Amino acid sequence: MNALDNNYNKYQKYFSDDQFWGKLKRMARKAGIKIAYAALLLYYVLRNPATPKADRTKIIGALGYLILPTDLIPDFLPVVGYTDDLAAIMWALYSVAKNITPEVKIMAREKLGEWFQDYDSSDLEGMS
Repeated sequence: MNALDNNYNKYQKYFSDDQFWGKLKRMARKAGIKIAYAALLLYYVLRNPATPKADRTKIIGALGYLILPTDLIPDFLPVVGYTDDLAAIMWALYSVAKNITPEVKIMAREKLGEWFQDYDSSDLEGMS
């Protein structure tokens, strides 16, 4: 485990399903559909019982950081507020990409469809 992995371990205590859904619903429109999609991919990979423990740890750390009320760059700052959250999410997504199944993608896109009735799936091109 490298230093970056250790940093994510300290954010695990901030993760819970209720806090994740509350935060993601509040931030989804402001932060953008791609961040919401990436977070949903991670969430559904986490819920897959076949996901290895090491990958679960990374996901919980990244999602815990997303939920953290006071992070490196405050979320209320226009444009840059979600930069650090995006970095954490993208690092975790890259780290666990092998666990993103077609079923995970379907669940994430269906949830986006509930929140963004007008979203175009082509907006997600190039993402897992």
